[in-house]
Amino acid sequence: MEFLGAHLAFKSRWQMTDKELCRHSMSFVLHKAIRSDFFESYLYLLEKYPLVKLFALTSEVIDGEMQFYARARNFYRDVPATEKGMMGDFSDLSNTDIDSSREFLRKFVGGPGKAGTDFALDCGSGIGRVSKHVLLKFFNNIELVDMTESFLEEAQNYLEKDADRVETLYCYCLQDFTPPARKYDVIWMQWVSGYLTDKDLLTFLLRCKNGLKDNGIIILKDNVAREGCRLDPTDSSVIRDIHILRSIIEKTGMSIIALERQQGFPDVCVPIWMIAIQ
Repeated sequence: MEFLGAHLAFKSRWQMTDKELCRHSMSFVLHKAIRSDFFESYLYLLEKYPLVKLFALTSEVIDGEMQFYARARNFYRDVPATEKGMMGDFSDLSNTDIDSSREFLRKFVGGPGKAGTDFALDCGSGIGRVSKHVLLKFFNNIELVDMTESFLEEAQNYLEKDADRVETLYCYCLQDFTPPARKYDVIWMQWVSGYLTDKDLLTFLLRCKNGLKDNGIIILKDNVAREGCRLDPTDSSVIRDIHILRSIIEKTGMSIIALERQQGFPDVCVPIWMIAIQ
């Protein structure tokens, strides 16, 4: 709290326009005062609100929010709407991924005090690989949301006979999507949280929280960095370490109720973790 005084002084000084300062707005003295007060106030906020620091870190890593999102959209325009396209170079690990996801999900649904089995939402669904092999094994109805229209179009073929259990296909980027209130027993987010900035991931999780029924949970499954936050320039996604993810989740008022590392992937792969949030 070393900079609390400077923070309060900054708020007081700049909360209302000072006509005298505005008259001399190009003066060196004013610029120096603004720079000094703002910097010390910002240091105070870093100490009090750790997530402010995370926002700054992510902004530095992604090199501009608009470009970050635009690069991801451009990347996925060239990805084929196939199961191999969804898994990239790791299509031979799809069954390993699916088996682990099913076993993890099984712990949280279909029993007293657990999530129901009526409705699930697949976020960043692609063509519906997780929906077909995981969610539809547990839930009566599902919905898919993805930013790539061609993926959602193919999902209706890929899901085959189960396509009639899909109530709605939402073509949205997650930073622009609001799940319907209190509709879902489970919201599944796999390999998609890294396409959101820290700020947008936080606000999306808050909207998901509002979309859950009683006892509902969010499952976040993603690559997790061993330390810090780094950019994957290939598809314009960030890989966060578990401490950053935990900080973001805690800011939503929810808790991590289970945490499990994906087994069976080669050591050369970035670690993958499954996180249950409630």
